[in-house]
Amino acid sequence: MGEWDFLGRLLDKVQTHTTVIGKVWLTVLFVFRILVLSTGAERVWGDEQSGFVCNTQQPGCTNVCYDHAFPISHIRFWVMQIIFVSTPTLLYLGHVLHVIHNEKKMWQKVEKQSQDECSGLMVRKGFKMPKYTSNTGKVNLHGRLLQSYLASVFIKTLLEVAFIVGQYYLYGFTLEPRYVCRQSPCPHQVDCFLSRPTEKTLFIWFMLIVACVSALLNLIEIVYLCIRTVHRCVDRRKDYMVTDATPILERKEFKNKDQVIQNWMNMELELHGRKLASGLTKSLASEDNTAILEEVQI
Repeated sequence: MGEWDFLGRLLDKVQTHTTVIGKVWLTVLFVFRILVLSTGAERVWGDEQSGFVCNTQQPGCTNVCYDHAFPISHIRFWVMQIIFVSTPTLLYLGHVLHVIHNEKKMWQKVEKQSQDECSGLMVRKGFKMPKYTSNTGKVNLHGRLLQSYLASVFIKTLLEVAFIVGQYYLYGFTLEPRYVCRQSPCPHQVDCFLSRPTEKTLFIWFMLIVACVSALLNLIEIVYLCIRTVHRCVDRRKDYMVTDATPILERKEFKNKDQVIQNWMNMELELHGRKLASGLTKSLASEDNTAILEEVQI
């Protein structure tokens, strides 16, 4: 179990930056795959090669038949499956840590600038505001971060399906007590016998069901994130409708500091755009007046 501790610590950090379905997927990975694989399955497959007995005395025949029957051990196959499936999640964790590190510096600049200057001056200087984290360090899944998370979940789903199909083509989903071998250097057809085939078949089906459940959770999470993104876009369009006739007291109350700063910046940009538009209108009006006076003088 000790060799899984490092992977477990890394995946444990992802729980705070995933959805509820993502937390369930990590629980299934820890409890029903890593824990079962490290405690039960390794003991069941401990005599996998030593208990593989063939009715022949030909040197090398048993080894060749075992290699043909099991191109890769079930235990090693499942270890590879867990590592490959966990890799997209670890890449997403790296992206999240990079975003948190960069936006932590931005929040420090925001706090420093807010003490000396107003938000309007920050806008005029092209000051960048954090988009993915709040001042408390909470990560919000949207934009590029949401795209990265969706990509990791989609790749995990493809890997789960690929390993399930690969397991079927390698050695199927059941183990027969007798395996017939006709490989060289066996002089004739050889019958080989597996140890505890029924118990091993139960473990194979258990790991197969867990892999299918993990793939199903990934599909549900993809649908959930797409629906939540659509609802957020619709709600954002409904909430962000501030007109000139709307009194300030009747506008929507903002719950946190990020929304207050963002609303202030939007108001500053709106006022700045109105000033430019009014200046342009005045300049055009002055040009028309001068043209009329020139015509009168002529």
